[in-house]
Amino acid sequence: MDIKRSGSRPSRKGPAEYFTGNVRIDPVFDAADPARVRALAVTFEPGARTAWHTHPLGQILIVTSGTGRAQHWGGPVEEIRPGDVVWFPPGERHWHGAAPSSSMTHIAIQEALDGNTADWLEQVSDEQYNAGKVG
Repeated sequence: MDIKRSGSRPSRKGPAEYFTGNVRIDPVFDAADPARVRALAVTFEPGARTAWHTHPLGQILIVTSGTGRAQHWGGPVEEIRPGDVVWFPPGERHWHGAAPSSSMTHIAIQEALDGNTADWLEQVSDEQYNAGKVG
């Protein structure tokens, strides 16, 4: 058994190469080998969001507070709220973040494939963030 005490792992700022706006990342768990599942609590300030990205084995988001947005390539921008669970299949190009006037926190769960959990692409433009559909 391994217990990670609350507050024992530091928060970090979401790096500008992967995020737009103010984003805080808090580790939830990082299972030891041979397991490959990892989880983070990610808090987005209003208007903050990820860049476009994919996950080699998919990703689950569990919205815990606030109001957010999520979109997969070619689909509409969807509003997400506390209690919503979002699944992005392996390789699906997508982004997620806060709504323009509300912060949003979600738990992001993904598995690593050969040590990699995400492949990062270009930033989501303001036009894409505010539009209904891209792709």
